[in-house]
Amino acid sequence: MNTQNTPVHIRLWHKDFWMVSIANMLLSMAITMMIPTLPNWMMMADGLTSEETGFSMGIFALGLLLPGVFCSYLVQSYRRNQVCVWAIILLAAAIIPPVYLYHMPFWMVVAMRLVQGMAFGLAQMVLASTLIIDTCESTHRTEANYAATWFGRFSLSLGPLVGLLLIQFLGLKTMLFVASGCCVASALLVMLVHIPFRTPDDHINLFSFDRFLLLSGWPLLFNLLLITVSMGLLLSLNLGIEFYALMMVGFLLALLAQRFVFPDAELMSEVVSGVILLIAAQLLLMFAPTSLLTSPLMGLGLGLIGSRFLLFFIKLSRHCQRGTAQSTYLIGWESGLYLGIGMGYCLFEGNTHSLLSASLVLTIVGLMVYVAIIHQWFVRHKNR
Repeated sequence: MNTQNTPVHIRLWHKDFWMVSIANMLLSMAITMMIPTLPNWMMMADGLTSEETGFSMGIFALGLLLPGVFCSYLVQSYRRNQVCVWAIILLAAAIIPPVYLYHMPFWMVVAMRLVQGMAFGLAQMVLASTLIIDTCESTHRTEANYAATWFGRFSLSLGPLVGLLLIQFLGLKTMLFVASGCCVASALLVMLVHIPFRTPDDHINLFSFDRFLLLSGWPLLFNLLLITVSMGLLLSLNLGIEFYALMMVGFLLALLAQRFVFPDAELMSEVVSGVILLIAAQLLLMFAPTSLLTSPLMGLGLGLIGSRFLLFFIKLSRHCQRGTAQSTYLIGWESGLYLGIGMGYCLFEGNTHSLLSASLVLTIVGLMVYVAIIHQWFVRHKNR
């Protein structure tokens, strides 16, 4: 499949694929609903400092990584959809503690976020590296990865939007119940998907990088982290309902741009255009913070970059490494965002100008690294 054109074949859109994709979106929404809401609860209700809040938010990124080496063992030893369901149920349970424990000590908040990260990471890895691939024909797997990831990407705007609306009108407890309910709905959808049991290999390693980390793609992962950490810093700001609503407009524009603007463009152009749009959004936040263009530009830039980097990881992978490539992209995207959010609270609380400056520098470095090094490296090392 051409990396510069990603048409979604109509045969891809059948019942099982729809259910897995919507499950992916609901699962991601459950987590992103807490991005703009949970830190306020940590500081106001629990009395945590900004540094403790940042550490608690950022430890989620570590949680994402911890189950990775067990992913291959679990999906080969047990029914893969059941592994995903149990991970989602654990996440649903790990979201609820603040409802009943209004004053949680710091160590308990850290433990809660770590468990949330572990459960979300395992569920997402199984969804991305296995279930989405299992629900489509081999000739449509790249389209399936591309389309399903967009469902999760929209949750970055939809989740915070719903979370802020719920906490404004119904309070924190209702918001957490809804987030946990999204997990339950996601688990039910996964249970309804027919995934045939596959006989495991004779020798299964307990620890493996299979379905977890594409080691050969580390330069691309580093480049993606530079960009997602810079965006995570921005998400640690007190962004309102209007911002996240307009970000969704940017994501829709990115879909249209990929369909009509970039199919025949130079391969480098999509990432470069996306990063320039992010830089424009950051400059607007610095010098025109009330501009309505900021959020759509950010959504448009993130949409272009996210889709293209996903295809880059898939192109780097060898035979039977597609799931590993997908999980590696997930690590770069999710862990970068939550590291950035944690750094925003730890290092820049109350200093918006310094935060925006740091975010801008990271984005510019990311662009320079991509243009000067990563693009040519990718062209030399791609396998598809």
